[in-house]
Amino acid sequence: MAASLSVSRLLLSSPTALAISTKTSLFPTAKTLSSKPSFASLPVKLHHQPKPLKFSTTTKSTISAAISVGDKLPEATLSYFDPAGELQTTTISDLTKNKKAILFAVPGAFTPTCSQKHLPGFVEKSNELKAKGVDTIACISVNDAFVMKAWKENLNINDEVLLLSDGNGDFTKGIGCELDLSDKPVGLGVRSRRYALLAEDGVVKVLNLEEGGAFTFSGAEDLLKAL
Repeated sequence: MAASLSVSRLLLSSPTALAISTKTSLFPTAKTLSSKPSFASLPVKLHHQPKPLKFSTTTKSTISAAISVGDKLPEATLSYFDPAGELQTTTISDLTKNKKAILFAVPGAFTPTCSQKHLPGFVEKSNELKAKGVDTIACISVNDAFVMKAWKENLNINDEVLLLSDGNGDFTKGIGCELDLSDKPVGLGVRSRRYALLAEDGVVKVLNLEEGGAFTFSGAEDLLKAL
């Protein structure tokens, strides 16, 4: 009976203390922890911490193709309309065998940069390029031959540059230069990245490959400097 009364008095006399004791022991709160924890006693060495990952953003890592300088160009058949309006075909070997050839590609006929800068630049500099020993200058695009013919007529191009259709993208895929524009509302689908290359007897000597459709170093002036 005395023990029971002692417990009762303890509960009645100090309920707060008992509640805090119970709460503290089972569920520690922020108040029961130091607001300024000290790590001075921990043997932390910063130079042993793992370094953050770094992802390369260099041109070399983002701009790549199956073809590179020193490689032989893959064979492919391209089409075009001759001056008489007859559909003709030619091959990469026809264009490059025992010749010094410049092949440059555009993402699409009639597109602004291709029509206003890239193709006209090669037309304008065609005589200078040929004076430096270039036998063939050809523009390649993943467009059908009818579109390439209309583009040539629209820009009043004669025989300065040969406009070639890689309609199914066989050559473009062969050198690993596909450009997927399927997400663009204009509906271009899969085209070619912009580039300009110099090949001698079918072997790549210079390859200026742009990122996507950018136009920074694949123009006629750039190839003139490389010759």
